[in-house]
Amino acid sequence: MDEHGSAHHGYISDKDAYLARLKRIEGQARGLQKMVEDEKYCIDILTQVSAMTKALQSVALGLLDDHMSHCVVDAVGDQREGKLREASEAIARLVRS
Repeated sequence: MDEHGSAHHGYISDKDAYLARLKRIEGQARGLQKMVEDEKYCIDILTQVSAMTKALQSVALGLLDDHMSHCVVDAVGDQREGKLREASEAIARLVRS
């Protein structure tokens, strides 16, 4: 059991895919730094920022879906309410970002 009462997290079966996506995003961040260092055109940088933002949002939505389909579905009793509240708060943070 982890600190949130789950035997394992819902994303665990897709862990390698998430790690690969995050490594690509890490590469995008390094590319953005290089673009700024090389004084590339601002619109080109903004285009890459947008692509990176969408990639991060995709990871976030995948994790949220995994949370809902695993952590929330498998929770019992009062834990279920807590898991739903966590999901709702996560959605609110995503919408604000």
